[in-house]
Amino acid sequence: MIDVYTWPTPNGHKVHIMLEECGLPYRALPINIGKGDQFQPDFLKISPNNKIPAIIDPEGPDGEPISVFESGAILLYLAEKTGRFMPASVRGRYDVLQWLMFQMGGVGPMLGQAHHFRVYAPEKVPYAIDRYTNEARRLYGVMDRQLQSHDYIAGNEYTIADIAIFPWLRSWQNQGIDWADFPTLKAWFDRIGERPAVQRGVQVLADLRKTPHTDAEKEVLFGKTQHQKH
Repeated sequence: MIDVYTWPTPNGHKVHIMLEECGLPYRALPINIGKGDQFQPDFLKISPNNKIPAIIDPEGPDGEPISVFESGAILLYLAEKTGRFMPASVRGRYDVLQWLMFQMGGVGPMLGQAHHFRVYAPEKVPYAIDRYTNEARRLYGVMDRQLQSHDYIAGNEYTIADIAIFPWLRSWQNQGIDWADFPTLKAWFDRIGERPAVQRGVQVLADLRKTPHTDAEKEVLFGKTQHQKH
């Protein structure tokens, strides 16, 4: 059974969805990022960047346990482990990899910043709100255009690229998005959301998550605690 050290965030849900889609047995172990669980020494041993999710698979590729951190790397690992949601051809593989990198380098960081400055920031900074909201809209436009000629993000098959992107779009309202501007992407979003494994994946630990209202929680998530020695 795979141990998943996680929290109900978009990056956590990527891995929950993948595990559900693959039918792999797993145990979700909550890492409460509002309380600072991500800085505990045992967690840092498997996730030195103090970010969720991370996994330990007791049946690694050489028959020995393996730990993997970074959600994109975990998706790749699980795809290779199961032979699912990643094309076999070299060309198809790179079609998926480029869109996975698009999510890791663009969709996640930029939509996260839009969400932060629109919702969590203690003061409203118009420049930051406009900067990241505009970038969110640009990224939604990129995906909308891609889907006008493809059934899925990386082509005509459902892959880890779709799994990686979907959870990040669930907070579209907090990112300043109007779905009317992106009808093709909205149709994809609804279609992915209807998948039973996706529905199960986004419910993993969902009852534990609260918006970080307290100053202490915000300090742990966004303040200097992030770079202090632990």
